[in-house]
Amino acid sequence: MGDPREPPEGVPEGGSGNEDEYRSVVFDESFVRAARIQELSARERLSGGFGRATRPRIGFGGLGTVPRQAVALLLLIVVAFAAAVYFGISSPGRPGAEPAGSQLTVSLVALSPTSPVQPVADPAAPFAGLPAGYADGSAGLGVPAGAATAHYTRVEVTRALDTAQRYLVASALAPRTLVQGVTTDVRAFVTTGEQVQFDQSVTTPRDDQHHAATGWMVRFDPSKIALAADTVKVAGSMRIDEAENGALQITTDHTFVYALRAADGPATGPVTLLSVRRELRMEFDRGDIAVAQLRLVDAVVQTGPTACGTPQTTFLQPVMATPGGTAPPAPPAVDPADRAAPAWQQCGVLAAP
Repeated sequence: MGDPREPPEGVPEGGSGNEDEYRSVVFDESFVRAARIQELSARERLSGGFGRATRPRIGFGGLGTVPRQAVALLLLIVVAFAAAVYFGISSPGRPGAEPAGSQLTVSLVALSPTSPVQPVADPAAPFAGLPAGYADGSAGLGVPAGAATAHYTRVEVTRALDTAQRYLVASALAPRTLVQGVTTDVRAFVTTGEQVQFDQSVTTPRDDQHHAATGWMVRFDPSKIALAADTVKVAGSMRIDEAENGALQITTDHTFVYALRAADGPATGPVTLLSVRRELRMEFDRGDIAVAQLRLVDAVVQTGPTACGTPQTTFLQPVMATPGGTAPPAPPAVDPADRAAPAWQQCGVLAAP
């Protein structure tokens, strides 16, 4: 067999001609004719001593020898598992997940008095005529002891109750909120997802069931109304359960009684008692509990004595008493066939004090 280093057609003319240089490796013609040429079979070519032509693999450690199909299948399994874990964690139906819904729904109900609004008999003791069952400020909130629910521990429930209590104090008992126009104390308790709605309710309140500032807090126009007493009388309760979306739910139902007087009048001027019932539904996920925030889902507010038809979205506007009594305006007639007015606008009759 010829030397693989020698050209098949022999040394071309003009070569070096130095035959001595290659004498040890050049065979004569008789040797070449006597050489037996053997063609290897396919099996021998595949399994013989010849190196198999392969492409170099990208080094992945132990995975470098794994077939590409197996690697692709493994990656597909990893991606599917990661997706399942992610959607399992973020599913709103999971206990502790972010509560569903992005807007607070507000119902404002004016309670119109049927007789002239009279001032309290003794401005120094404005709450003397209240029935038993009312307490001063937060003592009347009736906060229950924390107890574990199906998916929340006692510690988590206790923390949520503490947040709810502090929200009620900031939104319905603090003078800064009631008559000084401060809203930041209440906003601090609102989850990030509701803060835009809260800000819109404060800056551009409107009666659309979602953007009434008075749905978030009790507040009076500082230019018209002042507190005759820093104390607010409270009676009510709080209930704990779990919402359908898995969030921890706290429902509060309280009646607040405020002693008010005209802001531009003397400190000894007539004092009016205003009753405000607030029924609120709050939801918490575990993230909210950790940062002491809440999602306010529903707010139903009844307030009286209040004139029917008087806007209540920016401030609550009670009928203020005068020394001789203030005759309330008659409630306007409601025509069910008139669909120009929102159907949710409600007005009731205030029971005799």
